[in-house]
Amino acid sequence: MLPQYSHQPRLPPPSNIGALSTPSVTARKRKRQQFTVTYSEVQEVDNTGKLREVIVIDDTPPPPTVSPASTHTAMYSASLQPAVFSAPIRTRARAAAEAQALSASTSSGATLAAPAPKKRKRDPADDVGAVSKKAVTNGQTSNAIAQRAQANGSNAVADDKGPATWDDKEGHYIITPDDMIYRRYRTVRLLGQGTFGKVVEAVDTETNKRVAIKIIRAIPKYRDASKIEVRVLQKLKERDPLNRHKCIHLLAWFDHRNHICLVSELLGMCVYDFLKENDFAPFPRQHIQAFARQLLGSVAFLHELHLIHTDLKPENILLVNNSSDAIEIPSSSKRSAPKRVKRILQSTDIRLIDFGSATFEEEYHSSVVSTRHYRAPEIILGLGWSYPCDAFSLGCILVEFFTGVALFQTHDNLEHLAMMEQVMGKMPERFARSGARAKPEYFKEGGKLDWPKPKASRQSKKDVRSCRSLQEIITATDPINRSFLDLVKKLLTFDPAQRISVKEALAHPYFSLPVPHEY
Repeated sequence: MLPQYSHQPRLPPPSNIGALSTPSVTARKRKRQQFTVTYSEVQEVDNTGKLREVIVIDDTPPPPTVSPASTHTAMYSASLQPAVFSAPIRTRARAAAEAQALSASTSSGATLAAPAPKKRKRDPADDVGAVSKKAVTNGQTSNAIAQRAQANGSNAVADDKGPATWDDKEGHYIITPDDMIYRRYRTVRLLGQGTFGKVVEAVDTETNKRVAIKIIRAIPKYRDASKIEVRVLQKLKERDPLNRHKCIHLLAWFDHRNHICLVSELLGMCVYDFLKENDFAPFPRQHIQAFARQLLGSVAFLHELHLIHTDLKPENILLVNNSSDAIEIPSSSKRSAPKRVKRILQSTDIRLIDFGSATFEEEYHSSVVSTRHYRAPEIILGLGWSYPCDAFSLGCILVEFFTGVALFQTHDNLEHLAMMEQVMGKMPERFARSGARAKPEYFKEGGKLDWPKPKASRQSKKDVRSCRSLQEIITATDPINRSFLDLVKKLLTFDPAQRISVKEALAHPYFSLPVPHEY
């Protein structure tokens, strides 16, 4: 491999991402400390020698989190933070020790060891009156939080074991209609959910416009990744304020109840969902050309900024408007065959989204990136990766637009490489030798792919053999197909050093050909 495609792990440079915010009014930042307060009961002996039950307050500060909660954006206030609670801590152990000491000092001389703390189910109505006034004043009981949540129209859930929560067990924010997020955005409906979190449709109560909010899971690794995404999105918007390059624009971001939230324009469905709802019918060729031009332009813009997207796939391409017309087309060549309905988009305008995995070229590169079906061979072989991996993903996507289904449907590395050889031809000798040095378990002596292995299943062998070559998939029946096939071949080149760049692909003759309107 060439040196530019091999990367030694190194820590990313320090970033001031925690201080990033959308254009805002200058605000004073203050550090606020949060406490989780719980209650338990112990028995003590008072001065008269009588037993009594005492409520003990145990307050333990949670792990610190970096939050831009004090940021004010577009003249609206930051999310509510609980008041500072700094009372001295009185633990069960201290209360028990005091009770034992008091018992030992009584005139009767009898010793009475303090029993273990009792646990009982508390009635929420008792919490406000029976718990210490200081706890109620600071709004730390479950009942007090639930009342405040109800007053604010939030979706907090309270139980007998602890304070109210806005999250499920996996750290996802619980979505309910008409929930107010950051005191500005009123939720309408859930749009989608993934590993990172959820995306909801909401109404911006200040502008009365509908927006999409990506709500990141309240888990440190996802919060950290989202801050990198914020940094990338802010850079994209700064360098392309008019959005000529069709990447999603960040309107605002904030920290809401320990969830990083990214606000963007509300768009249509993703391209994969449109394919799915259209029974995976291929797009018309004029639409494929329009998609290809926009996608290559978007990715070329990222590469100019030294950014690699690393997760290009139809799920991360949104239609600006998914309005379509229904037409009837023959289902086969037979005249008597029933016709089927196919939906044709009215607009091919798209936006590239999901920069949570985007990586600056000069920063740390993880060993594995990209969703399996769109993963470049150099990533599978552990040879390092750079800008060309995005070009390979785009080649896979364009073939999927042409056929309606994913080009490589597998979940095994060796099987995936075998499918690539079926589709793209044999690996170049130089590339195969590099791969054999990095992953010898995938190769025979002489640098040939070791497929099929004895343990390969019959179905796996059948799946590999059923893969057609690019020439069979894109039949060169006319100049448009011949030119499209040439472009795809250059994008789906094994060796990243020989693969066409996205900037070069934009200048391919395919884009100068007029494509007639067809279904």
